[in-house]
Amino acid sequence: MAYTVTPTPAGPVGSQYCVCKVELSVCGQNLLDRDVTSKSDPFCVLFMEVNGKWVELDRTETAVNNLNPAFSKKFVIDYHFEEVQKLKFALFDQDKSSMQLYEHDFLGEFSCTLGMIVSSKKITRTLLLGNGKPAGKGMITIAAQELSDNRVITLSMAGRKLDKKDLFGKSDPFLEFYKPGDDGKWMLVHRTEVIKYTLDPVWKPFTVPLVSLCDGDVEKLIKVMCYDYDSDGGHDFIGEFQTSVARMCEAQDAFPLELECINPKKQKKKKNYKNSGIIIVKSCKITRDFSFLDYILGGCQLMFTVGIDFTASNGNPRDPSSLHYINPMGTNEYLSAIWAVGQIIQDYDSDKMFPALGFGAQLPPDWKVSHEFAINFNPTNPFCSGVEGIVQAYSACLPHIRFYGPTNFSPIVNHVARFAAQATQQEAASQYFILLIITDGVISDMDETRHAVVQASKLPMSIIIVGVGNADFAAMEFLDGDSRVLRSYTGEEAVRDIVQFVPFRDFRNAPKETLAKAVLAELPQQVVQYFKHQNLPPINSEPA
Repeated sequence: MAYTVTPTPAGPVGSQYCVCKVELSVCGQNLLDRDVTSKSDPFCVLFMEVNGKWVELDRTETAVNNLNPAFSKKFVIDYHFEEVQKLKFALFDQDKSSMQLYEHDFLGEFSCTLGMIVSSKKITRTLLLGNGKPAGKGMITIAAQELSDNRVITLSMAGRKLDKKDLFGKSDPFLEFYKPGDDGKWMLVHRTEVIKYTLDPVWKPFTVPLVSLCDGDVEKLIKVMCYDYDSDGGHDFIGEFQTSVARMCEAQDAFPLELECINPKKQKKKKNYKNSGIIIVKSCKITRDFSFLDYILGGCQLMFTVGIDFTASNGNPRDPSSLHYINPMGTNEYLSAIWAVGQIIQDYDSDKMFPALGFGAQLPPDWKVSHEFAINFNPTNPFCSGVEGIVQAYSACLPHIRFYGPTNFSPIVNHVARFAAQATQQEAASQYFILLIITDGVISDMDETRHAVVQASKLPMSIIIVGVGNADFAAMEFLDGDSRVLRSYTGEEAVRDIVQFVPFRDFRNAPKETLAKAVLAELPQQVVQYFKHQNLPPINSEPA
């Protein structure tokens, strides 16, 4: 992440998507022995699927005479939550010094997604031969770790008896923090705000990444310079000092750390020069700024539920003009949306059992309208096995229901919110709920839905709405609080924005991955925002 230096502390500037680097460690167990006189000399090759083809990313060192290798070389990959990143780990016995893989004996391979690895943190699986059969007793273990220093430092600074630089009145002091750059020159990291007309300033506490301030090395010297602000940009130098984060961390609330601010020119000229004032470190705290991946690697599960609109405005599913008509290719816009979102999320749920609910239809045998029914017609167990299970249940239920109305969202939102509320009782970052609602039209119960969303914003829950067909989706944009805060009809404001709305028509002619990127772009920051707001660290997190 890039940080900009401005007179006021600036927030992070960076990509809207969740991108960070993941390090994968690989071990093999009970590998096939391909060498006659000795044991195999295995190495591992990592491939990633790019546009339907396997592309080699990297390979480990060779472990000589070892059927249970632990490779020291790690694989480093950019992690994108909103993409399916397919990986293949292939093991070979090195026979020659050739780079061509066909020159070496194949020991087995394993394919999975990066999402599967990070959601489990560590996986052990059987190695397979080209024909899909096990490679003897050979196994592979892959462990994931995020490569980032997520520590941040919060400093509270003040000054006392600083030199007076202004002819009429006192100084207007501010501080600048520098670290040594690679070229040996001092590099500006942070500038405080200006405090007007005082020689005893108290600056607002500020937080910067530890990597920005000292490259993550608490012993590294940093330089702090104090200036008197001038509106023409010709700021007057008051004094400076050098210190380290480790030294500043000695400051406690009751015992601030005092550092002399020195002006070297004055020091040379004046014999009885003491200092140009004192800079006080009132407090210095290092904490961890947890990322989405920290929570996932810590064991947080993403709980996925689908809500499907079966109102009459969709049209008769047997009619090719209906939005629920399944075309000869076996798909429609509802199924495309389920696949796009589901295939990403399913990697982050260990049992891969997803409730699939319908609304706006009349159900047999008494043909009463329901706004919250299990599409597998099993109200006590509405779970479908994987995304395939949702698709099968959806196709199977179409002939048995009557499309009706109205388009009520609040029952399904409240249904998932009840489970999210139960999860909060654990007081741990263990579950986060995602509701995907696919709909063709205007919400009938807007007041109730607004109220339900405002209440859900206090829970570990996000709502993704995909609008199919060509209806007017203005009301959906209203629920998606990107431009303004959503309010309930009682006037209560949403604690955070949890709704992401996307019209499917914008993606009809785009690659299917594009829809997933658009609907899941905001999800990682929504997960982090919720758990931070609740002061919940990842389950297995280390102290800073």
